[in-house]
Amino acid sequence: MSIEIKVPVLPESVADATIATWHVQAGEQVSRDQNLVDIETDKVVLEVVAPEDGSITEFLAEEGDTVLAEAVIAKFVAGAVAGQEVTKAEAEAASPAAEATDESNDALSPSVRRLIAEHNVDAAQIKGTGVGGRITKEDVEAFVKAAPAAAAKAAPAAVEPLAERSQKRVPMTRLRKTIANRLLEAKNSTAMLTTFNEVNMKPIMDIRKQYQEVFEKRHGIRLGFMSFYVKAVTEALKRYPEVNASIDGDDLVYHNYFDVSIAVSTPRGLVTPVLRDTDTMSLADIERNVRELALKGRGGKLTVDDMTGGNFTVTNGGVFGSLMSTPILNLPQSAILGMHAIKDRPMAVNGQVEILPMMYLALSYDHRIIDGRESVGFLVAIKDFLEDPTRLLLDL
Repeated sequence: MSIEIKVPVLPESVADATIATWHVQAGEQVSRDQNLVDIETDKVVLEVVAPEDGSITEFLAEEGDTVLAEAVIAKFVAGAVAGQEVTKAEAEAASPAAEATDESNDALSPSVRRLIAEHNVDAAQIKGTGVGGRITKEDVEAFVKAAPAAAAKAAPAAVEPLAERSQKRVPMTRLRKTIANRLLEAKNSTAMLTTFNEVNMKPIMDIRKQYQEVFEKRHGIRLGFMSFYVKAVTEALKRYPEVNASIDGDDLVYHNYFDVSIAVSTPRGLVTPVLRDTDTMSLADIERNVRELALKGRGGKLTVDDMTGGNFTVTNGGVFGSLMSTPILNLPQSAILGMHAIKDRPMAVNGQVEILPMMYLALSYDHRIIDGRESVGFLVAIKDFLEDPTRLLLDL
């Protein structure tokens, strides 16, 4: 029985998509629900799985092709016997493709080119297992994992002689292009301003040290800083509704719920999945949900629902060592909070110099909707909550 493999219905506001990676070859036997292809959109990566046991007989779209919703991208034959017959029939068709392996290796998909550029490996040394001998993401990852020393030496060896200096041109992924356009839009269409403060992290660090083991035994997850950040932001948003609002045309939209976006760095780029109704979450709930979203983001498993909405964003550049930054708004939100590295610094406390773990806070906001009084008051409220975490528990 022949079945058409189609592009899934695309998320709202997404016009088309790109074939990122085919995970099977023509004639290869696959099982039901096995992932056949990754399809990249501006927001998420969609997986198309096998409808039955069987095999693909014909590819109608190659990696890198732009496709529309519900477009037919391959033909599939169900049944193990049919798959074996197709394998024999496809053998002849595969032979010219095998001869053209060198050509097809040059036609790398955007995601594969990005991986090759990131790891500084030579594409000619990687054996492709994709359609027609193409190199897939799995091939690159396997090559890097199997020969890390060789991969590390490949790049310097290629550029040592001045006569052989070269450069690589890697196409932007759809997500990277979307991020670039949104960042430019935020800079050009808002009156963005950033205000700073600093916070003494010793009280929270003492709490974590005292209760980490008990917390992990009770809830099955480690107690991190992010739960305190999100909790403090949520309480501050309750007190400053303008920061939880957005502009829609000539209207101000005030939200009576608290959905906080968490910036997560992934191999495909920076994404901002959403924690919903954070005012109803405990610290353990926040830690659990943040970890789940981070894992889904790094594995490319975030859904459109995970990415939709959000009234305020928290980004933590401190995990990469950033001491201070001016984060850019995540439209249509009106504010974003940047957390940074915690550093021991000499501070004046009651006329005495003490060494304390200090962190800079940066709040970027849209001055069209948030005035200086609200922005500074909001940031000071977060500082007070973090320096005296008991207030978070007592709702003070």
